[in-house]
Amino acid sequence: MAGPGGAERGRFAVVGGGIAGVTCAEKLAAEFPSEDILLVTASPVIKAVTNFKQVSKTLEEFDVEEQPSSLLEKRYPNIRVIQSGVKQLKSDEHKIYTEDGKEYTYEKLCLCAGAKPKLIVEGNPYVLGIRDTDSAQAFQKNLAQAERIVVVGNGGIALELVYEIQGCEVIWAIKDKAIGNTFFDAGAAEFLLPKLTAESQETPIECKRTKYTVEGSEEKGRPPGASDKLGSALGPDWHEGLHLKGTKEFSHKVHIEILCEVKKIHLQQEFIQLQQTSLAFPKGEKNAEADEVLWPVYVELTNGKIYGCNFIVSATGVVPNVEPFLDGNNFAVGEDGGLEVDKHMHTSLPDVFAAGDICTAAWEPSPVWHQMRLWTQARQMGWYAAKCMAAEALGESIDMDFSFELFAHITKFFNYKVVVLGKYNAQGLGSDHELMLRCTKGHEYIKVVMQNGRMMGAVLIGETDLEETFENLILNQMDLSAYGEDLLNPDIDIEDYFD
Repeated sequence: MAGPGGAERGRFAVVGGGIAGVTCAEKLAAEFPSEDILLVTASPVIKAVTNFKQVSKTLEEFDVEEQPSSLLEKRYPNIRVIQSGVKQLKSDEHKIYTEDGKEYTYEKLCLCAGAKPKLIVEGNPYVLGIRDTDSAQAFQKNLAQAERIVVVGNGGIALELVYEIQGCEVIWAIKDKAIGNTFFDAGAAEFLLPKLTAESQETPIECKRTKYTVEGSEEKGRPPGASDKLGSALGPDWHEGLHLKGTKEFSHKVHIEILCEVKKIHLQQEFIQLQQTSLAFPKGEKNAEADEVLWPVYVELTNGKIYGCNFIVSATGVVPNVEPFLDGNNFAVGEDGGLEVDKHMHTSLPDVFAAGDICTAAWEPSPVWHQMRLWTQARQMGWYAAKCMAAEALGESIDMDFSFELFAHITKFFNYKVVVLGKYNAQGLGSDHELMLRCTKGHEYIKVVMQNGRMMGAVLIGETDLEETFENLILNQMDLSAYGEDLLNPDIDIEDYFD
């Protein structure tokens, strides 16, 4: 219905068609079946959670599917999807102005606009940021002609990418000592590395996640600069169904440069003028030789080495997408650039909530939970934000959601099941902790983080079946000092102790 001055009104409005926004809108629609819920999204498709499975108290698995927004409106007749970007938020007037010139008045608003890839340099045609559907498609087109690429970054996406690429030389630059640092330590990296150097890949286990395509988006030829506007984060299997094969006929060729970052990127002409030597792909232990090939672009690393390549993949994390909302609004913004939210997902402005990648958890967290910009947390935050908005609208009080008690994430790397729990990398524990490991090469890798006899975190790679036991041990903070090393003794069925 139109309010005064032609502005449409909705008691609740949500901005963003990713997991956080859609989950939030769905929950509000279910709680208030007679109210219109406005969902403002720049993209014609929304991201929906499907095949949701609660694996344990805190672990959940689900697939993410891109769907036309009409499907969402069918499921929830009181959700109105407004397909437009947000131009401006006037929080003091409780109004949103969209790019298409319309205005909407809300009582309560939740901002779920996600994050965008943090590129090493902006506007260089040879640098691709990978974070979403469209960038993965662009990447595939470029890879078809590539003989060598440089991958920069050490998170989950870089890790999977390097594993999946075949027939193309990969120089992988990481700022840490070991691969996969956001998800695990050097030990887990060592456990996974043989998979990276294996000459042929095992046939991947059938994967039940959606293929990511936005129908028709490639035919129209997207306007330049469009890619940084849309797109939501990729899930753990985003590379399925992309044929990641370069031009060469061998399988894996990966060379890792550790403890370095990109110092400068030179185009071919600039490189020629530098009169420096670039390096060939390192073979064995010999010193790298000078490269005979002229490449379109060159990467100069902080360790002094220069490599030429066809293009550079920037997989260096994300920046919260706060731009359209800051102007004229006095938001408290976290160190990572996100909108700060308290334990009820409230930003610093009245009636404005935020959830997912755009927000920064500014409450005092549980000792075994931390924020990480992952799909699981986007879903939990979107759901909980809707509960908080509902409670506030009805004048009720609400307890912090249980999913924020323990950090828990389940994913897959290199075809292994990977479960990370609590402070799995001893995040924030200082030097006052010890690690216990159990590793069976090619089969499983188990690491627990202990502090004062209590389990604070764990990494489980492979089919260990220990996730529920460990989840309970971390949640109940039981003193385990009596078990010592036996905690991980494979001959002792630890579950029997703690049922």
